[in-house]
Amino acid sequence: MLNKHIPIPLYYQLKEKLSAAILSGELPPGALLPSERELSDHYSISRMTVRQALGEMVKEGLLVREQGKGTFVAEPKFNQGLLKLTSFSEDMRNRGLKPDSKILAIYVQDATPAVAAELRLEAVGINQQVIVFERVRLADNKPMAYEISHLPLHRFPELEQESLHSTSLYNLLEEKYGLVIRYARQTMEVGLSRPAESDILGIPAGSAVLKIERTTFDADDEPIEYVKSVYRGDRYKLYAELHR
Repeated sequence: MLNKHIPIPLYYQLKEKLSAAILSGELPPGALLPSERELSDHYSISRMTVRQALGEMVKEGLLVREQGKGTFVAEPKFNQGLLKLTSFSEDMRNRGLKPDSKILAIYVQDATPAVAAELRLEAVGINQQVIVFERVRLADNKPMAYEISHLPLHRFPELEQESLHSTSLYNLLEEKYGLVIRYARQTMEVGLSRPAESDILGIPAGSAVLKIERTTFDADDEPIEYVKSVYRGDRYKLYAELHR
């Protein structure tokens, strides 16, 4: 029970109790919490106090609310490192998860001006067509990100015929085309999911997402991929180790 004789607010005590149960595994990811009324009756506190505690936990990403279903323990968030270049497949395997991809579309098209600029296809005489991969990235069969990758066709002929369901694109480029991937330039921003993105990722429309744009370069300082990604905001947080 909660202690009503100490100066610590009751909502905070309830929040700490539930948080401890989540961290210990007593309340595992996906577990349905008792209703506000049940928690109110069990701890002999008002429903407003319960609502305040749960609201704080939702803001902190420990709980998620689903309309008409209830409040659930959120899936743990992954630290997204900012200082190392890895593929999604490599990243998921390092976390002990099974990576996979669902191919939504593969096609060849003329590069838009923005994509042509990123891949340096603007020079006269260079084939300005790109191979486009639209993929949903999965971890243990759960959607994590939606990616649209653009690669210059003249660098990677017939790449659109490759299977990328469970294969790292970077590994494929290194093994088949003898490519040495050196570095990437990346921008990130927080945004809200569009309806199509929400359907693909299985999240409510207008959910917080992490939008990433990245251009990857080879050992000769030539761009080999431009990708736009939308990552689920409820599954990722950014991580960096900073030194003075």
